[in-house]
Amino acid sequence: MRWLCTIILLILTASVSLGQQGPDRTGGNDRKGSGGMEPAQAAGEQGLKATVKIDAEGEAVPYSPMLFGGFIEHFHRQIYGGIFEPGSPLSDEMGFRKDVILALKELKLAVVRWPGGCFASGYHWKDGVGADRRPVPDPVWGVVDPNTFGTGEFIEWCRRVGCEPYICTNAGNGTPLEMKEWVEYCNRNGGSRGAADAGKKGKTPPNVLFWSIGNENWGGHEIGARTPQEWGPLVAESARMMLDADPDLTLVAAATQDRGWTLPLLKSAGEYLDYIAVHNYWLPCWGENLTPDYLTCIMHSEEPEAMIRQVIAVLNEAGCRGRIKIAFDEWNLRGWHHPGFPRKAVNGGTDPVVQELIRNRDKNDMASQYSIADALFSASFLNACLRNAKDIGMANIAPIVNTRGPLFVHPGGIVRRTTFHVLAMYANELEGFVARADAKADALIQGDKAIPALDAIATADASRKKWAIALVNRHPSGYVTCDVSIGGAALDVECEAIVLSGDSPDAYNHIERPDRVVPEKTRIAFKDGSIRLPPHSLTIVKVGLP
Repeated sequence: MRWLCTIILLILTASVSLGQQGPDRTGGNDRKGSGGMEPAQAAGEQGLKATVKIDAEGEAVPYSPMLFGGFIEHFHRQIYGGIFEPGSPLSDEMGFRKDVILALKELKLAVVRWPGGCFASGYHWKDGVGADRRPVPDPVWGVVDPNTFGTGEFIEWCRRVGCEPYICTNAGNGTPLEMKEWVEYCNRNGGSRGAADAGKKGKTPPNVLFWSIGNENWGGHEIGARTPQEWGPLVAESARMMLDADPDLTLVAAATQDRGWTLPLLKSAGEYLDYIAVHNYWLPCWGENLTPDYLTCIMHSEEPEAMIRQVIAVLNEAGCRGRIKIAFDEWNLRGWHHPGFPRKAVNGGTDPVVQELIRNRDKNDMASQYSIADALFSASFLNACLRNAKDIGMANIAPIVNTRGPLFVHPGGIVRRTTFHVLAMYANELEGFVARADAKADALIQGDKAIPALDAIATADASRKKWAIALVNRHPSGYVTCDVSIGGAALDVECEAIVLSGDSPDAYNHIERPDRVVPEKTRIAFKDGSIRLPPHSLTIVKVGLP
């Protein structure tokens, strides 16, 4: 009977309207805390119900294109055998995979973070510049890095992709001086090796605007883990030195949603920072490669917004909200699989136990893991960021290529995973301003957890005449009948739409069948404001108003 009582309690008490930001919310969509969340039914004639009421006259918030950012690390086949493969017939003269660059251009990537990640806390940038480079054992991931891909290669690759380079410095076994010299190498026009090398080759100097101080230095897994009392002063010292080298930098520092960590950081170093960086992976696959079913995955969809609210609350408490933004510069549904790692010291390269652990990373390549659940979780994550566009200025899916990335790269080509299409749809189909919306939906229930069966975001152009509305039906098998109104008027129009779904909630793309899950352009007719959304789907409707 406990399960029955739990469901009854959820039905009686759940009250959901998408986008709630709490009493200090100042932009994006509003969760006003009214309305009900009814229990979702199985697929049937009646189906599920939802409403989306869009405010056509209220504040519309511009969002940063850096919400559609990426991340790349010296891990497994993300760089070597991913974006960089000298000698491949698919690579250009510098060794960059041309098919990868063309695919990533589809995502309109605004920014990419490098070289890590945990790798950054053991990486010394001088090993990867100049002509005299040598392979160096990586203490973090247990392999030997050839250092053929370093700072210059990363920046040049970013230019070819069309994104801003974002460098994460070594606050592990590195020093503030090393960070400053890295900035000088990239940005100081007078006498830096980076600028000098570029001048000799007739190229523009590197000029990197975005820099992060450290990566996850709050964690015991990280080289150079610090206490909250140690971290703030180190960030302040590093920031002062880096800004001395280039006062125009945009600076980020590793943080968490934990006020006990982040408040001391902001007190010591907040005056120097433009962003604080937070990370999360909602399926912790580090030691065991978890492969739960669709429903288990999709039930995590509301958790990113809850975490965002926690970080905003810390910024509020510190008095920094509005001046310092959030960079969610590592995010994904699935954590990377790397049993036995990361480590803090160089391992014997011939140790058979270590070699087997490294081979286990190939489980990240299993195509069947990356289903419609990953796609719709990613859409929900992006919706949460857009609803909080006043506070979140950057988000970087981790990684962008291979491991858990939206683009799978193999020696013969590429596969666009389901998440790739979500990122492409959001980067290309939305309008530039996030409008307030109040959405309510029947509940999707698993055990003692309940989430709305529908998630939504409404965007408009500056004139409020062109609208792009993203509607996510999370239910694995049930259609959702969704009533949509703009400015109090029920939509009664036929319009363009792009729909991403699949023949099953477990559908995925792979080498033999790369286009099983792809967006389809269609036309949808609203009748008295109502449309019917297919199960496990993302639909972006394009509405023009007179």
